[in-house]
Amino acid sequence: MTRKIISAGLLGAVVLMAWTLLVNGLFGFQARIDMKQIAAEEEVYQTLKTHITEPGRYACNPPLTAENRFPDGQPAFSIFYSGISHDQAGREALVGLFVFLITPLIGAWLLSQTSERILSSYFRKVLFFTGIGLLFAFYADLTRFGVGGYPARDAMLYFVYHVAAWTLVGVSVAWRLKPVRVGVAGR
Repeated sequence: MTRKIISAGLLGAVVLMAWTLLVNGLFGFQARIDMKQIAAEEEVYQTLKTHITEPGRYACNPPLTAENRFPDGQPAFSIFYSGISHDQAGREALVGLFVFLITPLIGAWLLSQTSERILSSYFRKVLFFTGIGLLFAFYADLTRFGVGGYPARDAMLYFVYHVAAWTLVGVSVAWRLKPVRVGVAGR
């Protein structure tokens, strides 16, 4: 059974990588959300480079009113600086590869620990992974909405993207991870 779990998890990882390459690489999904261009990019870049020297997440709010409140209708900005430059992006790719490999393996193992009722139904196995996707998406994507976060539309797009990804992982893992028949002689 361990070999089946590993092969199912690795198949799920391949599907997750293919989905990510297709949607992000070919259609530019993530780039359209996370990498919008600024008209005065050079000027903004130089200002950020001068004033933000430590990695972290920064807020840039409008000046407070005389009542010591933020003015209504004025934008609030978030700035993220990871401390990593483009020439160091290889480390980021290695971490991403590890996550893409390990999460479907964990999911396949979790699925293997469920009841015979779930394991005996292709639909239920896929639904199990859809549930994992829903958990991740509710926790990670919908909580990124708000002041200093993503607009509601972008948070919802990420939500749908991740649920779809985990459903596809479930389709592949469910196909590969078939239940072990207990007590059948000669098999």
